[in-house]
Amino acid sequence: MKIKSFLIATGLINLLVLTGVSGLFGQGNVINLSLKECIKIAVEKNTNVKTAQIEKQKTEGIISETYSALYPKISIGGSFQDNLKMAVMLLPGEIFQQPGTFIPVSFGTKYSANAAANLNMILYNQTALTALKLSKKVLELNDLGIEKVKDALAFEISKLYFMTLTTEQQKNILEENIKRTNQLKDITKVLVDNGMALQLDYDRVNISIENLLTQLSNVEAGLEQQLNTLKYILNIPMRDSILLTDDAEQILIQSTPNMTTDFSEHIDIRLLESQKEINRLNKKIVNAGYFPTLLFTGQYAFQGMRNEFKNYFKDSPESHWYQSANIGLSISIPIFDGFEKRSKANQVELEYQQTEIQIADKKENFNVDYSAAINNYNNNKTNLERQTQNIQLATNVYNETALKYREGMASMSNLLQDEMSLSAAQANYLSALYNFKEAELKIMSLNGDILKLIKD
Repeated sequence: MKIKSFLIATGLINLLVLTGVSGLFGQGNVINLSLKECIKIAVEKNTNVKTAQIEKQKTEGIISETYSALYPKISIGGSFQDNLKMAVMLLPGEIFQQPGTFIPVSFGTKYSANAAANLNMILYNQTALTALKLSKKVLELNDLGIEKVKDALAFEISKLYFMTLTTEQQKNILEENIKRTNQLKDITKVLVDNGMALQLDYDRVNISIENLLTQLSNVEAGLEQQLNTLKYILNIPMRDSILLTDDAEQILIQSTPNMTTDFSEHIDIRLLESQKEINRLNKKIVNAGYFPTLLFTGQYAFQGMRNEFKNYFKDSPESHWYQSANIGLSISIPIFDGFEKRSKANQVELEYQQTEIQIADKKENFNVDYSAAINNYNNNKTNLERQTQNIQLATNVYNETALKYREGMASMSNLLQDEMSLSAAQANYLSALYNFKEAELKIMSLNGDILKLIKD
């Protein structure tokens, strides 16, 4: 049976080499895995999921940083200055009863020092408040990004899981066919020895067995490769064996899906809606630049001025520190910025419009994809039902011809022809089974139900 390959083309083909190496370390454990367990393990270990979670943590840090802009800012500073040459100012001579002249006067002391504690707190800043809302929306976008990665991973893991199950089923069918054909070989040998059949009939049976053995070898190689791919994704040692416990024929969708036009809950639409809201908040941040900013300020300071440095460190009439304190309000009102904010607002508005167009286009694509998925689902469901009936008919026909052959009422050519028909029916059944599973998974992906596979 030919079933389209999955994930093998991504560079994982070298796992076959690793499988040979793992035998050097002895027999490993046997691990039973359901589909739910496979998806859960893959979600926990997937690099893309971990990367998306780190992005979320980075966004949480940005939110904390945004909050910090609204908290009070307190700083402490000080300075010391040695006035090597004192500054001189000219005072009007009238102060000293010398009208018409200027008297040079030195101000200050040789040494001066000060220490101050400063407080600044935003009372109102619309840009900071809107930035806080934007950060929370970005965090929501990160959560949706993580969900999207998990959704895509669950879809691909499920496809691989059911492909492996159908391959295992194909292996079992081939083993049964080989067993049945070997029995036919023994019967034919007896008939040839008793002159009731030709040696050519016996050779034909041998050829059929060799063909089945070749098919079995190819299927076993493909099955090993699929199992190794699962081990790689789930980070299971290559020396361990895994046993898939679910049934390939289990029904994933209990009721026939109906056509819908509402995809608002689909992860891709939710991502775009979240991005549209981010664009709206970005425009609001730009427009918030037109609002005034109101600050509360405060300062408490000490200042000391000395002509002798040693007086800073001993008790003397000169070693006095002068205190000062103040509180106040500061307001900044933007008047004109050269149309900078207007240009930025226009750019963000265009991004908003682009996102709206993308949402409408994505919903239209979903309508088309979902309609095709339902048609594919119904077609594959019908094909599976037909192939299930066909394989039963082919089995009955083969058994009847085999009975007639043993009684000498049918030729080996007739029997081998019916055996080929049975093998074709088996292959068609397995192909229809996998195609139906894939159709179910596609419906679940479009419905946004794929992650329900791992819910209890």
